[in-house]
Amino acid sequence: MKNLIKVIFFYLLIAKCIFAQFNPGAKQIALSNSDIAVSDNVFALFKNPAGLAQIDYNEAGVFYSPSPFGLSELKNGYAAFSQPVGFGTIAIGGMIYGFNLYKETEISLACSYNFNNRLYFGATVNYKNISIKNYGNKNATIFDFGVLATLTDKLHFGFSFKNITRSSFSSNTDELPVEICSGLSYKIINNCTFSFAIDKDIRYKASPRFGMNYRIIKYLSLRAGFAKNPNLNSFGLGIHYSLFNFNYAVFTHQELGLTQQFGVIISFNKNEGD
Repeated sequence: MKNLIKVIFFYLLIAKCIFAQFNPGAKQIALSNSDIAVSDNVFALFKNPAGLAQIDYNEAGVFYSPSPFGLSELKNGYAAFSQPVGFGTIAIGGMIYGFNLYKETEISLACSYNFNNRLYFGATVNYKNISIKNYGNKNATIFDFGVLATLTDKLHFGFSFKNITRSSFSSNTDELPVEICSGLSYKIINNCTFSFAIDKDIRYKASPRFGMNYRIIKYLSLRAGFAKNPNLNSFGLGIHYSLFNFNYAVFTHQELGLTQQFGVIISFNKNEGD
C-alpha cells in the first residue's frame, strides 16, 4: 500500500508540473498560454497583471478544470474580479487545487497602471497555502511583476516575472516556480490575432508557445495553439453574448492525453465596440 501511495503521488507530481505550466483561463489555455502580450481579460491577474490596466470596465470570471489528464485529484478552480480606478485597475482572485490528501489554495491581489494607453505596468502579491493530510500546512508570499507595451496599433509586447523574490515554503528554493515570460502579439486583420511567447521556468527548458484567436462572427471566436517543452496542442472557442463570455478549451499532451477546461467571464458596463 505504501508503494502504491508513492507511485500515485509521483504521478500526481509529474502531471502537476506539466499542468502548472498552464495558467488559468480557458481563452489563455486555448492559445497555449502564448498571450502574454495580449492579457486582455480578468485572468491577466495570474499571468501578466499589467494587462489588467487595459480593461476600463469591471470584470468577474470563474475557471474550472474538472479532471486534468483524467485525474480528478488534479481538479482546480479559479475566480477573479477587476475594478478600474483612476490610474489603472485593481483586482483580486483566488485558486483552489487538489483533493483531501493534498490541497493548495491561493489568494492574489494585483494593481496595474496605465500610462497614456501605450504602456502598462502591474504587480501581484500572492498568499499561497499548501496542506498535506497528517503533515500539516505551510504558507508563502509570492510577488509577480508584468509589463505590456503597445508598439504599434497592431503590434504589442508583453513581459512577466513570477516569484521575483524566489519565495518558497522552506529552505528548498525549488519548491515554488520562478518563471519569466515574454512575447509579442500581432493583429493580422481586425478580428484575427497571432501570439508568440517564450516561457522559462528556471527549473526547465524554455518553452516556445504559439497561438491564434479568430473572431469569425460577432458572437463566436475560434482559437488554437501549440507549445514545445512539453509538446502540447490546444484548441478552444469563445461564445460572446451580451455581458457574458463563455469559453472552452482543450489541450493534448503526447504522454498524458487530453484535458478540458471551462470558463465564464462577465464584463460589466462594457461598451459594445470593445
